[in-house]
Amino acid sequence: MAVSLQKGQRVNLSKDFGAPLKKVLAGLGWDTNRYDGNADFDLDLVMFACNSSGRCISDKYFIFYGNLADPEGAVTHTGDNRTGEGDGDDEAAIIDFTKMNPSVDKIVIGVTIYEGKARNQNFGSVDNAFIRLVDEETGEEKLRYDLGEDFSTQTAVIFAEIYKQGADWKFKAVGQGYDKDLADFCREYGLEVA
Repeated sequence: MAVSLQKGQRVNLSKDFGAPLKKVLAGLGWDTNRYDGNADFDLDLVMFACNSSGRCISDKYFIFYGNLADPEGAVTHTGDNRTGEGDGDDEAAIIDFTKMNPSVDKIVIGVTIYEGKARNQNFGSVDNAFIRLVDEETGEEKLRYDLGEDFSTQTAVIFAEIYKQGADWKFKAVGQGYDKDLADFCREYGLEVA
């Protein structure tokens, strides 16, 4: 049975499930129920593989629809879903801890609204948002965090962080909204945006 987390809670992925999780699917889902604008409503999974100072190692470690994997293949985006229709995961990534670059201390997992500011779209039109981790070896869902907060003015949300502490990998349920677009996020994590 999956562990259900609240905002701010942490789980040790190396110790809390009997055996260390070596490879997981991070699945994110959401529904867009209250939007009736003229433009498509496209949410995008974004991940930053960061060093100990919280900066993305390089643009090759910024994983999103335009860069589906880091150089080692440790973090791999499974592809862009432009509608979010259907049940279950809307976008997902595979995280393989056995391939992780030793310089990576934290993976920030977020969702942005494509051109959210320009289209006047925000997370006020998003319901039932969640992140879950599934053990790739067994197919078992290990943890789930349902975002219950109302992000009515925000255009981006950090769902979670997976970070290294000593030899252990841990998961933190973050649930923090921002009024930022993708370029803002890149700058926040130390990447130059043209």
